Amino acid sequence: MKVVVVGSGGREHALVDVLSRTAEVVVTPGNPGIPGSVATPATELDADLFVIGPEQPLVDGLADTLRAQGKLVFGPGADGAQLEGSKRWMKQVLDDAGVATARWAAFDADEVDQAVAYLQDTTTLPFVIKTDGLAAGKGVVVTRSLDDAHAAVRDYLSGAAFGAAGTTCVIEEGLSGPELSVFAVCDGTHAMAFGAAQDHKRLGDADTGPNTGGMGTYSPVPVAGQDVIDAVMRDAILPTLRALQARGVDYRGFLFCGLMLTPEGPKVLEYNIRFGDPEAQVVLPRLTSDLAQHLYEAASGELVTEPTFADDATVCVVMASEHYPAAPRLGDVIHGIDDAGELDGVSVYCAGVAGGEDGTMVTAGGRVLNVVGRGPDLASARERAYEGVARISWPGEQHRTDIAASATNP
Repeated sequence: MKVVVVGSGGREHALVDVLSRTAEVVVTPGNPGIPGSVATPATELDADLFVIGPEQPLVDGLADTLRAQGKLVFGPGADGAQLEGSKRWMKQVLDDAGVATARWAAFDADEVDQAVAYLQDTTTLPFVIKTDGLAAGKGVVVTRSLDDAHAAVRDYLSGAAFGAAGTTCVIEEGLSGPELSVFAVCDGTHAMAFGAAQDHKRLGDADTGPNTGGMGTYSPVPVAGQDVIDAVMRDAILPTLRALQARGVDYRGFLFCGLMLTPEGPKVLEYNIRFGDPEAQVVLPRLTSDLAQHLYEAASGELVTEPTFADDATVCVVMASEHYPAAPRLGDVIHGIDDAGELDGVSVYCAGVAGGEDGTMVTAGGRVLNVVGRGPDLASARERAYEGVARISWPGEQHRTDIAASATNP
């Protein structure tokens, strides 16, 4: 089978790595660190299966364009992509489906006063303010300060913070409990669980600093046994898929359910329309069944084969550029990628990189590398991941030192 992967980040590197076990794979546009990268657009390539990694091309309708060319595509069309492209639409789908979620309200650019009044009436802290549209995982403010919440609403609705993506915002009740990411693969009618992971969103250790696209992940998650995953499938993902069907949406792709395990039970925070990044980097390597077969079946509307996973553990540490997430510094030469990759149980997935002079690799984004350790348990996987991190360097590099620490030392 020949597969084309669309995207250029660490998630796509992980997809290429695992798909290549059983398929011939090219990736567009890829990056210099991902084998099989080509500059040819997906619309000009031929393959048995097209897998779209990032959210933006899905929201923009690339899956629809490729399907109109007669190609088999894993990834939702623009209609289903609204689950991530519009948080207001996603919350309406959750309500229609009867899925437990945080109380919420949405406000447009001309409703700043109403949004401020809503905040003032809110009694459940913290305040949670989200952009309606895509913001690369950074369009969320979580604060206990009413002044900061007011400022976030004004910055969002004015377009100052995230442009048009923020001129509608969603304000949610604050929830408490461990966060969890559960993944499913969908064929339009059916869905199968596809693993779980725990993400670390904040920039700094002990969950301090601004929200990011994700600074590290681990899998499996001790607080999310099979009973929890089964409950999420039963009470959230399958009802959501039925609600999409009722709206005429033929959803074929990954469904990424971000939820919080509250004292009242699991509540959905958001849906993403693709595999998480960096969650894919810890879930996919543990897959023991054929990823190409699973995605081909889902894209064909005939999901049959149950995915299986190894009993071991993986931990991913994200290495980021100086000043990420605000204004990452670019162009620094990276040292030690090959040295890290030679370690037993360590893989390095390239995200924000570009080719430099004399065959060097340089930083070209905020999140630059994903260093993944694999071992018989989370403690050993974590140790290997940080051994890999220690071999890599560039000026101003930053990473968290506590990824999976609480999971391995409860």
